[in-house]
Amino acid sequence: MDYGRYQTLHISRRGPGGAVLDIQMRAANGKLPTAGHDGHRELAEIWRDVSQDEGVRAAVLRGEGQGFSGGGDLGLVQDMAADFETRTRVWKEARELVYNVINCDKPIVSALHGPAVGAGLVAGLLADISVAARSAKIVDGHTRLGVAAGDHAAIVWPLLCGMAKAKYYLLLCEPVSGEEAERIGLVSLAVEEAELLPRAYAIADRLAAGSQTAIRWTKYALNNWLRQAGPVFDTSLALEFMGFGGPDVHEGLASLRERRAPRF
Repeated sequence: MDYGRYQTLHISRRGPGGAVLDIQMRAANGKLPTAGHDGHRELAEIWRDVSQDEGVRAAVLRGEGQGFSGGGDLGLVQDMAADFETRTRVWKEARELVYNVINCDKPIVSALHGPAVGAGLVAGLLADISVAARSAKIVDGHTRLGVAAGDHAAIVWPLLCGMAKAKYYLLLCEPVSGEEAERIGLVSLAVEEAELLPRAYAIADRLAAGSQTAIRWTKYALNNWLRQAGPVFDTSLALEFMGFGGPDVHEGLASLRERRAPRF
């Protein structure tokens, strides 16, 4: 498999035989990875390649720079709000991102540090095993932007941490530390930041060394909980993208650019 076409992801192999694929979201601004037009598309597509790559037994997803992911590029958000064709294309990519992670037959381990927001967070929380630094800051920022919490939120947050906690964090856009995320079941494990990558790599190595049929079939069976929630996800995503055509997203976008509270 040739991963050279990916421009927003740095991809390398590690472990015996290169069986673990290390996927790092690039920090284009030198600080945090953000999902612009190319980044959003590539983060959706990479999981199909991981599935088809017979040399890969496990994958690790991590962020470059000061955090795991910084959310959507504001230029992309503006284009979505202004242009129907862009909005429908990104809607399709957002849907594929969720289902491609769910349907990827290789186990995925995510390593979350610093801020974890937006499209990166989708893959990070849908990963089969999520490891977070205790100091990580997980935020689903949809309602702060003025759109419904689509993407992965409705499909997986209630299953991971329960409906009461999901509503609290998703409706209010409250940040969740890595330590608290482990306590409520939103992530698999929380560790000190210095231990984050070693622990994520160790887990991926164990998965790569295990019975591939047993691990992959167990993942497939467990992910039927997510597949049966497909209508919930499709509804939330449709409502999110309907919001991108409405008035509130413009105020949400302006408030982010001006670094102030939104006035809806």
